[in-house]
Amino acid sequence: MPSITEQAVGWDAERTELHAVLESHLFARSPALSHLLSYLCEKKFAGEADQIKEYSVALEVFDRRETFDQDSDSIVRVQANRLRKRLSEYYASEGAGHPLRITIPVGQYIPTFGKVEAPEALGLPPSALRMTGKSSWRPSATLIWILASVIVILMVGAVFLARQRSRAPVQSRPLETAQMPETSVGLPVGEEIRILAGASRKYVDHAGKMWSPDSYYSGGTAVPSATQHIWRTQDPIIYRTSRQGDFTYNIPLKRGTYELRLHFSENFYGPENSGGGGEGNRLLTVAANGQTLLRDFDVLADSGGDRTADVKVFPEISPAADGQLRLAFSSAKSGSAMLSAIEILPGVKGKIRPVRVAARDVPYYSNDSLWWSPDAYFKGGQLSTSQEPAQGTDDPEFYETERWGHFSYAIPVSPDRYTVTLHFIEHAGSQDRNAGEQRVFNVFCNGKAIVANLNIMDEVGANRPLVRRVKGLAPNAQGKLLLEFVPVTGYATVTAIEVLPE
Repeated sequence: MPSITEQAVGWDAERTELHAVLESHLFARSPALSHLLSYLCEKKFAGEADQIKEYSVALEVFDRRETFDQDSDSIVRVQANRLRKRLSEYYASEGAGHPLRITIPVGQYIPTFGKVEAPEALGLPPSALRMTGKSSWRPSATLIWILASVIVILMVGAVFLARQRSRAPVQSRPLETAQMPETSVGLPVGEEIRILAGASRKYVDHAGKMWSPDSYYSGGTAVPSATQHIWRTQDPIIYRTSRQGDFTYNIPLKRGTYELRLHFSENFYGPENSGGGGEGNRLLTVAANGQTLLRDFDVLADSGGDRTADVKVFPEISPAADGQLRLAFSSAKSGSAMLSAIEILPGVKGKIRPVRVAARDVPYYSNDSLWWSPDAYFKGGQLSTSQEPAQGTDDPEFYETERWGHFSYAIPVSPDRYTVTLHFIEHAGSQDRNAGEQRVFNVFCNGKAIVANLNIMDEVGANRPLVRRVKGLAPNAQGKLLLEFVPVTGYATVTAIEVLPE
């Protein structure tokens, strides 16, 4: 990764670089991102960087109205994340030879212009990088000769290391600590349906996904809730309305295999809620096309508390012969049946979709073209960002964020065996570490230790990714992989979590 230093550069150079980026192939095919980048840079050029706020960007770039609510519409955060990724792709390809680079720091919207370390400082002659045109570069013969020499040296070194390793004794480790190869394809592609039960307005969540108002229902009553905070979600709006009573949803679907995800939150019963009481106050039964999915289901008991997002996952759901998915919700022994939201996603035969969660408030596309959802299913801890680049990885941006503290993730799955991959990094200047203090922590899955006394600094050192993969994990009785990150010294941390069915 080239070294980029933030320095004061000429206004003309900054504008020239902006024009080169906007005229590139990557940005020419993305007018929305081009418009956003142009707006942010022009504001900075005009000395109005202090006016670059999420609200103003929403109105002036994305044509939102003055009633724009950033809590219910994440369009700016989502598009800014896409812009960061697109800039990274540009400077890894068309703009690789540019001495000046534009970046949008994570958590901010004000662009920065940084100088790349000169070719001479890298041991290359000035002619090694030759600019041609407005936004492309062509390697010189000297650079080609240097690169060929480097490749030959690396190949010889690799052969030598392989021979040395073959002579060394093999030690068994329960968990791997190196970069893991991708073992699963990306998410299935197809029609996606999201319905907010009891809601009259649409909603765009932190992942940029659109949730429609309540539809396809019959019976029941729309019930709003004044509850503000909902545990285990960044999108409490999804859980602030519900449909309650005895009701059905008849949802038209194309033929195929789907994954059904039902969302609940008990906002009425509970020790701190208006209904008082607790477990046992509301039981319900759910069926899909006549087949029982949940019987005597208690949301509060399943989620482990009131005002807590609870998701139940059902793979291999298909419409009936008439193209309808009929979901029936009926009250059981006590209380009134309820539902917060419905998701119907393209499914994988016999298994749930891969789950990939990054500890950040917006989604992320990794360099291997995998989509990671923004932080979800968590309770406790805090999010933070580091500007210290990760070393030893081709995707350093992936490791810029973390959740730290004493926290847990309750990841909903179906009955099966799963492989969980945990991504960590220890930034030398992390705000969640005291100077000189070694961070040590444990990770438990459903009460069983899967990572013990982890000290990232001892394992790989500062600013280097550490990956741990654990196989053969089964969900608990509530259909969750409950991952608990428990500090021993300092705070626990995690950058991303991947869950794949085996």
